[in-house]
Amino acid sequence: MALESAFGSANTTRASSELTLRMKLGRLNWPLVVMLAMITSVGTAVLYSAGRGWEPWAQQHVLRFALGVVMMLTVAMIDIRHWRRLAYPVYGLGLGLLIWVEVLGEISMGAQRWIDLGFLQLQPSEIMKIALVMVYAHYFHGMNPGRISHPAALMLPLALLLLPVALVMRQPDLGTALLLIAGAGGLMFLAGVSWKYYAAAFALAMAALPIAWGLLHDYQKNRVLTFLNPEQDPLGTGYHIMQSKIAFGSGGAFGKGYMQGTQSHLDFLPEMHTDFIFTMFAEEMGMIGVLLLLCLFAAVIAYGYVIAMRVRHQFGRLIVLGVMLNFFLYVFINMAMVMGLIPVVGVPLPFVSYGGTAMLTLLFGFGLVLSASVHRGVPIPEKTGLIF
Repeated sequence: MALESAFGSANTTRASSELTLRMKLGRLNWPLVVMLAMITSVGTAVLYSAGRGWEPWAQQHVLRFALGVVMMLTVAMIDIRHWRRLAYPVYGLGLGLLIWVEVLGEISMGAQRWIDLGFLQLQPSEIMKIALVMVYAHYFHGMNPGRISHPAALMLPLALLLLPVALVMRQPDLGTALLLIAGAGGLMFLAGVSWKYYAAAFALAMAALPIAWGLLHDYQKNRVLTFLNPEQDPLGTGYHIMQSKIAFGSGGAFGKGYMQGTQSHLDFLPEMHTDFIFTMFAEEMGMIGVLLLLCLFAAVIAYGYVIAMRVRHQFGRLIVLGVMLNFFLYVFINMAMVMGLIPVVGVPLPFVSYGGTAMLTLLFGFGLVLSASVHRGVPIPEKTGLIF
């Protein structure tokens, strides 16, 4: 009986690691794909309203999502163990692109953040958000829980974080640098790093605030001062957030109606197709529309948590949690920003705002989520070296 049990266990492991394409398609989380498509449909409708037609934004938004979905499903079909092997190479690619930006990047609005590919303005810092998730999941997979919080065990994760953060700060892009820190820090906590480190880091950050303030650029200081008192310069630095609040509040309970937003269509609302698209949506659809969109975002995050709990290996579980954490940060920061709850930073609303790099990077991340779900039972060795 013991021999039969051993053979049965071996057959189960072999079957779980040799999934056919048909089996993978059957195990794919189609509800998650549908929810992402629904959010993108909302974004397409708002961009159509912003541009008064399919051009210049709505059509490109749909085409990019279609391309991204093909990429996402392709990523999902690839065995999660292959993505584990590629974690450090993907990180190296992201780091190389950040160095490329430093040397040859496009300068726009005083910042050097993009690589011009002709058909797409590539922002490598977006790629680095997913790359960090991959290398952290690789590093913490199978690590002894008692060792995770050891100072020596945290040296490599901190080095992997500080390198891209330093490069992003030079662009300069403080908002994205803080997002990288928040995403990486959150994932380290989920992996099991002690809360005591976070308490110490918070205390150190508070003590260093006067020094940090002196190192900020003038425009960054203005953003903070405007956040604290936007009325001090309503036609200058406070214009964006003031107009955003006016548009947000004027929507009322049921909104002014689709394509009837006055703040946006009379050009009072700035960047209505990117950073402030949520404000435009609120003006036209009102509180009811906002709540429905919030429910859709919350459903994606909750569904991701369920997927993570079903994955049987730590690598896949951390991949799912890391991608969902980044998705949550996008949503929370964009919405809080346009409502004046935090300073204005250049963070898009995922699958709603116009922008190619953020959408494609997130779809790649969701492809990893789907791959972890499809291959949730495959055996992954606890430790096979730093990279492989």
